Amino acid sequence: MPLAWALECPDKEDCTAPTEPCWPSPEKWNYLNSTVAGKLIQNVQPAAVCYPGPYQDPVRCDYVNSQWRSQDFQSTAPIGLSYPTDSCPVLNLTAGQQPPHDCTLGDQPVYTINATEANQVTTGIRFAKRYNLRLVIRDTGHDLLRRSTGYGSLQIWIKYLRTGIVFQQTFSPSGRCSKSNWKGSAFQIGGGYTWSDVLEEAASRDVVVVGGGTPSVGCLGGWMQGGGHGPAAHDFGLGADQVLEAQVVLANGRVVTANPCQNPEIFFAIRGGGGGTYGVVVSTAVKAHPTNKVAAQQLSFAPLTLDSSSMSDFMKAIELIHNAYPDLSDQGFSGYGSWALRSPTPLVYNYNYTLGEQVQSNFTTGFTHTIAIFGKTAPEAESIFAPIASNFASSFRGTLFFNTTYSSFPTYAAYYTALSGIASPIGTSAALGSRLLDRKALTSPQLGETLQRVVGAPEEYTSVNTVFVGGGQVARDGADPYSGVNPAWRTAYVHNIVARGWVPGADEDEKREVYRDITEVKVQAMKELAPGTGAYMNEGDRFDPDYLEDFYGQHAPRLSSIKRKYDPSDLFYCPTCIGSERWVEEETGRLCRVEGYTEK
Repeated sequence: MPLAWALECPDKEDCTAPTEPCWPSPEKWNYLNSTVAGKLIQNVQPAAVCYPGPYQDPVRCDYVNSQWRSQDFQSTAPIGLSYPTDSCPVLNLTAGQQPPHDCTLGDQPVYTINATEANQVTTGIRFAKRYNLRLVIRDTGHDLLRRSTGYGSLQIWIKYLRTGIVFQQTFSPSGRCSKSNWKGSAFQIGGGYTWSDVLEEAASRDVVVVGGGTPSVGCLGGWMQGGGHGPAAHDFGLGADQVLEAQVVLANGRVVTANPCQNPEIFFAIRGGGGGTYGVVVSTAVKAHPTNKVAAQQLSFAPLTLDSSSMSDFMKAIELIHNAYPDLSDQGFSGYGSWALRSPTPLVYNYNYTLGEQVQSNFTTGFTHTIAIFGKTAPEAESIFAPIASNFASSFRGTLFFNTTYSSFPTYAAYYTALSGIASPIGTSAALGSRLLDRKALTSPQLGETLQRVVGAPEEYTSVNTVFVGGGQVARDGADPYSGVNPAWRTAYVHNIVARGWVPGADEDEKREVYRDITEVKVQAMKELAPGTGAYMNEGDRFDPDYLEDFYGQHAPRLSSIKRKYDPSDLFYCPTCIGSERWVEEETGRLCRVEGYTEK
């Protein structure tokens, strides 16, 4: 790249936007394209085919509309998102739906490098740095905090950077690193594979890898670098703690190995300190564990009527199951659940219960969870849960419907395929927040009141998701000196998520009110219940005013120091990431340095 490319921008140290004179000319973008083997894409919204203009195509629009909630579809579009913004929503032209406004890129990147080789990542990084461009790093786009977007940015997309998945019967660290004490098996994951790819390889070898509960999540990106929970986490640790070493492209364009012996600060930072912040991870080695039999419980309950007595008992039952989670975890259980006072779709199904002449086939008010325990049979799992079941039976007879089933599986893979690894529908926007809850919070006398504040009124259609994967190895891995995971995970049993959406066509004031309710009411209630913990950054409140403390905990100062050392100009910027506190996004989308910012 000739030095003559450098252009003078009076405020290039502070701001960047496509409207500025320093924005690269078409000739410069063409040159970049030639240096990345023609992999530069000028981005177009996936739903642009539904809007008047050069891309309009009604047939294609019908297809996009049919695929909008598919993770596979969104992840294969350069700027497709699991949780899209509203700058170009999909339309149902067949039903006569009209565009609410023009289709624009909004806060999406202007260009994408579809990187298939690590040197193309380096080229993109150096181009962005030379022209002071905002840079976005993207794998599958499965992100809730809009860290895979950026107004006026250049995006490096690593989904198709794939060099193979290699199994090592016994892990061999690079450079014979003496500080790497893992003696078991491992997988080398070269590039933008999803967990469905790796889990298939693991199943064929009768081993377990800790992947996401949603199999379409990428292995190398924000899931892993932000912590990464999944159905096997309780028994084997969080996703970040599985990383044995990695290949990382730094802000200076160098590709380095990060492990306990080489670049240990980067190794620490990418293992839980947040994605898209310290470099671009292009390869990792992760632990593989021996498989085991698994027993699972599926429990659901719902109020038989919506009168005050049944609803009161329903909330008491919600409180009781949360009270029980710490002891259940210590006995080996973990899993996922959800509940709501009113859901737009059924939560609990019943095909047997008859109330008078009315057959109760489903409930939109209800609770459901699937929890599992390694190394046990279904009868053994049922025996462990028996005291809780007995308490439910005696306390809520006549007011709540209960359904419980137990299943046995010969391997983790069989369990994951049957009950866990399901690709959830995506393609809608919502506001959400979360809190990590420890034993003190889950057994507090204030828990019931807090849960009521969190769920709110039925007409809010609030969804509460219970990620019950803490304890066990998640707690034990707190002793790992190379783990950058939020220390709050080490005492938490439950990662509690609250979410609210809005009706199609909702205006900005309505959306702002939902976001305000999440931040100031629902998340605040959980903070008051568990003031000394924190939140999981990948599923946290993106408007959390205390995000540095809540997402990173005691590691924030060390991570900030690493960030300043390896990326002093904040080339790798993303909202709520380490270093983002030094920047502010104007209403236009322009990113500007905070005037007079000093480190805390």
